Amino acid sequence: MNTSPQKYIIIDFDSTFTKVEGLDELSAIALKDQPEAQENVAKIREITNLGMQGKIDFADSLRQRINLLHAHQNHLTILVEHLHERVSDSFQRNKAFLEKFSDQIYIISSGFKEFILPIVTAYGIKAENVYANTFTFDAQGNITGYEESNILTQDKGKVKLLKELKLQGDVYVIGDGYTDYEIREAGLANKFFAFTENVARDGISEKADHITPSLEEFLYVNQLPMPVSYPKSRINVLLLENIHPQAAAIFRKEGYNVECVKGALSEAELCEKIQNVSILGLRSKSKVTPKVLEHANRLMLVGAFCIGTNQIDLEGCLEKGVVVFNAPYSNTRSVVELAIGQMIMLMRNIPDVSSQMHQGIWNKSASNSNEIRGKKLGIIGYGNIGAQLSVLAESIGIEVYYYDIIEKLALGNAKKCESLEELLSISDIVSLHIDGRETNKNILRKEHFEMMKEGVIFINLSRGFVVDIEALKEAIEQGKVRGASIDVFPKEPKTNDDPFESPLRGLPNLILTPHIGGSTQEAQENIANFVPNRIIGYVNKGDTYGSVNFPNLQLPEQSNAHRLIHVHHNVSGILAKINQILAQNEVNILGQYLKTNEKVGYVITDIDKAYQKQVIQELKSIKHTIKFRILY
Repeated sequence: MNTSPQKYIIIDFDSTFTKVEGLDELSAIALKDQPEAQENVAKIREITNLGMQGKIDFADSLRQRINLLHAHQNHLTILVEHLHERVSDSFQRNKAFLEKFSDQIYIISSGFKEFILPIVTAYGIKAENVYANTFTFDAQGNITGYEESNILTQDKGKVKLLKELKLQGDVYVIGDGYTDYEIREAGLANKFFAFTENVARDGISEKADHITPSLEEFLYVNQLPMPVSYPKSRINVLLLENIHPQAAAIFRKEGYNVECVKGALSEAELCEKIQNVSILGLRSKSKVTPKVLEHANRLMLVGAFCIGTNQIDLEGCLEKGVVVFNAPYSNTRSVVELAIGQMIMLMRNIPDVSSQMHQGIWNKSASNSNEIRGKKLGIIGYGNIGAQLSVLAESIGIEVYYYDIIEKLALGNAKKCESLEELLSISDIVSLHIDGRETNKNILRKEHFEMMKEGVIFINLSRGFVVDIEALKEAIEQGKVRGASIDVFPKEPKTNDDPFESPLRGLPNLILTPHIGGSTQEAQENIANFVPNRIIGYVNKGDTYGSVNFPNLQLPEQSNAHRLIHVHHNVSGILAKINQILAQNEVNILGQYLKTNEKVGYVITDIDKAYQKQVIQELKSIKHTIKFRILY
């Protein structure tokens, strides 16, 4: 027989159930076309905030705002439509919980029923469990005030209402304001949960029994059913190197706890910072080394917000079951456009001519100035960027040659060279687009520059360490290279505040850029959308498609099932052991997927929702298991 007390959940509406304060939004709608609208709306918002923090009496706060409002019944219709779109993300995700526990859930708000009821009843909340104020109207439908006999118009109105309700059982309050805390202060609630998904008020959070950044956090703490295995607010995301803010916005909308760091971190700094981080996002300067991985006690995923992944110990990540994603295509166009632009600039000797103009020197001449049409472009590395450069270059009349150690299909009329030496000897322009593997270090040295044509144009938008910088400097000084553009360097500053040092500084007809090949608004926004969505796909579904170190699996959505994710060392018999455990415990398999590489195996098993808890422990205990988690 269950003798545990009934649980009642009291939920605030404004800035809790919805992302906004309803009365503030109504004022913005009603006053939009009136003189001094902006000033009056700002006043109403200020009064709301002072009341929510407990700095002025609630009754005064309500009276002052209504006096400034000047709204009509028609404005409420517009407001309700607006609020339907502004329901808090975690409440949207947990509609099933709200419906299932509707008998135990109360909405108690100092707002107004006219706009609260249409919103909360759409989520299964019972109308009789909604307590709020009501407006008064004149014959023309103008809001004239509020029903002053309502107990919620008074100071400590929520406290007085709870005393009248006499709820028999445990009472938990979820809200963001002082009036919500007052219920706990009066001893009428077991706990007050400060809801911070939309707004965090320091004075309120300090008084809370628990801070809940999402509804899932509240459900998790109180062992109530939720649609996810683990509150995403407890999943820490660390984004380094000034990653586009769209990435942080995507993670926050999903419910994660996000921290952004402007610059790169040293190994020691990252070792300290990565503790308790589940998702790490970086660009090219921060390094995920074996030592960093030793300190990564909770790391699940690394997102490289760039093309290259040589800054990440991929093998080490694989051994720890850490999945790595990158953005192989998102900035391709930006790099290619920069390469084309630089070819033209260097062929026309623009860097030197521009520098002279800044010095007041007018030197109009066609000497040493050429079109790029008809010139031979040699592309070293025919991957995504090299191939797209090939197409664009050919479209403006350039003759294209390429060299790659991997067999690649030529696009258009591009011609494959059998050796690096062949390409260097025939090219008027040499453009590097190779990856950052260790074997590519100093792939172009003094002897390679000597193989090039006299007066060659040289471009490196790939990796800094693939070129012997001293050899390039000598080739420029001797005139072998008549113009060059370098975007990447063996040693680069960690942040924009650090100085840039290079032996290439001050050389003629040389364009130096601070690793901006992919740094366009379009590219960074594309990357900031692409990588988080790959990461979220893995967290939500176990989808590893596009990972650079894990077996690639593209999985269907799970439906009415629990999904078991098992990562193990690639040894024989693991799948059989998994299925043996499930069979012994009479667990029905609804679907199963397996993919391996030379190091690890990745098994996804969808099972019926009903199973004994010891099944999970047995699966975790299988020898050679690296990681195990459940999705539901």
